[in-house]
Amino acid sequence: MERPETYSVSDALMIAKIGLETIHIKIIGEVSELNAKPGYKAVYFTIKDKNSALPCLMWKNRYMAMDADLELGSMVEVEGRFSLYQAKGRMNFDVESYNLAGEGELRMQVAKLAKKLEKEGLTSIERKKPIPEFTSRVGVVTSPRGAVIHDILRTINRRMPTINVVFAGCAVEGNNAPSDMIAALDLLDKQNCDVIILARGGGSFEDLMPFNDEALALKIVDMETPVITGIGHEPDNTIADLVSDFRASTPTAAAEKVSYNLVDYISNYTARLDNVKRSTLNRLQLTRDRLNDIASRPIFADPTKLFASDFQTLDYIHEKLISLDLLKDFNNQVSLAAAKLEDKSPLTILSRGYSATTDVNGKLVKSINDVNIDDDINVAVSDGIINARIRSKHEQEN
Repeated sequence: MERPETYSVSDALMIAKIGLETIHIKIIGEVSELNAKPGYKAVYFTIKDKNSALPCLMWKNRYMAMDADLELGSMVEVEGRFSLYQAKGRMNFDVESYNLAGEGELRMQVAKLAKKLEKEGLTSIERKKPIPEFTSRVGVVTSPRGAVIHDILRTINRRMPTINVVFAGCAVEGNNAPSDMIAALDLLDKQNCDVIILARGGGSFEDLMPFNDEALALKIVDMETPVITGIGHEPDNTIADLVSDFRASTPTAAAEKVSYNLVDYISNYTARLDNVKRSTLNRLQLTRDRLNDIASRPIFADPTKLFASDFQTLDYIHEKLISLDLLKDFNNQVSLAAAKLEDKSPLTILSRGYSATTDVNGKLVKSINDVNIDDDINVAVSDGIINARIRSKHEQEN
């Protein structure tokens, strides 16, 4: 046999590098390691199957352009080519793009819809309808089979048996489930319910997919009646949960939300009554003490003593105002105004030789036209009244 040619390490790696980088393929695997630190120029991760693991890298600009982020445990289908770092002899798979596979693909679809609804403001707290504290009529939308409806009824009856429950059974799993739930919600929205529970038990992500339906989400938003969701278990979070008016962690928690505990209600009511009673007694005691204090004062001997402190206060304020001479300008203004009034007084005017004439009815005579020949008149002067009769009238010459 012909002996193979001998290469240096660098030459051998160069040959491997050229050969590897010609291979462009798609690979499916589970993300088992992930390093996407902000300062790095690439995202480093590993995909694996039962027997092998493959280190991968993806440049940050490509990674940021993808619709969904990578997560540990996600099944992904990566596309790219092998690369070899010649200086260290390390091989990576250079990822150009990836798609979530299986459940991961469904999660990516749900994430896209969640972002869309959030952008439209349909998941905001401000849009959500308030949940009433007390309810008398509760609607329930869930499967007629299974434990969920029984858990809800049992919880409500235990906590507040006076609540009337209106039930609309429907499919909560399968292709027809979204349209069934929409029809049930529409029916109960016309039944004058205080609140409606939309619920189902736990299941896989695929089982809960009907609750990630966009048409169902829009129906919940358009409801007149507030909607509480109790879907799956605590970690489960669907699109219906995001747009509902209140998300309960489980169907039982949803039933507890709409049913005020009767025992707690009676206990709180009793406590409030006790507080009112104590407050009223305290006020009566305070009033009685004040009345006793007033009754103990010697007001019958000298009633003014009841307000002696008030009189002393007024005297003090009066003396203080006098000492500050705050009334000086006011007194001067009053004196000036009085002098002006005195100067314009009718008596002062009459003392200067003027007179005022009135007819027998007391009407002031201002013109010769106010009287006739032979009319009686009264002429007021400074020291009395002169009675006279009109003999003639002469108009004033211009």
